[in-house]
Parts: sequence; structure tokens; C-alpha cells
Amino acid sequence: MMDSFIYVLTTNGVVFLISIIFWKFPPKKVNNIYGYRTPKAMQNQQIWDFANSTFNQAFLKYSGFSFLAALLLANITKGELTWQPMVLVALSILVSIIKTERALSDNFSDEGKRKK
Repeated sequence: MMDSFIYVLTTNGVVFLISIIFWKFPPKKVNNIYGYRTPKAMQNQQIWDFANSTFNQAFLKYSGFSFLAALLLANITKGELTWQPMVLVALSILVSIIKTERALSDNFSDEGKRKK
């Protein structure tokens, strides 16, 4: 049986570490390998920079919350954690994507021009 704290460190902890790396080392240019890559985000450099900055901030915040919540959960539960930390990971990623896509729609047209 896996210890709950080790489980949280290897799921939520690793995702939080990845969010710190993304935040500290954002991608410079539009590319197909590293960064927040959706068709809208890759339209031009201005949108790319905005999308990656927005996503990285949200991802750092929500993966941090997820990590703390999972640690708290591991501390207060008597049994072994199973799916709960992974749900927190999925939610942190999903919320970050939704917030980024909303910000892109609010700030840029479908043609990739910045809205006034």
C-alpha cells in the first residue's frame, strides 16, 4: 500500500513543480513542443505571450491549491487516498484552461486581433 503523503507528493506535488517550471521558464516563441498550445493561442506571438502568461499564473495558483488540499486530505483521512488527489490535479488543469480560454476570448478576436 502506498503512503498517502507519498501519493500526494508524486501526483499533486509533481504537477505543482511543473507549474513552477512553466512560470519560471515560459516559452519565448510559438512552438509545437512547450507551452500552452491551442489553435487560438498559437495564432500569433502577441496571443502566445498572453495565453502562456495567463495559463502559467492560473496553473501555478490552482496546482498550489490542489497540492495543499491534497496534503490536508492526506493528513485528516484515516484510510488510504485513492482517486481524490487525481481529481484535484484534473480540476487544477481544467480550471486553468477554462480561465485562459475565457481571457483569450475576452481580449482577442477570432482573427487574432486585440480587442479594444
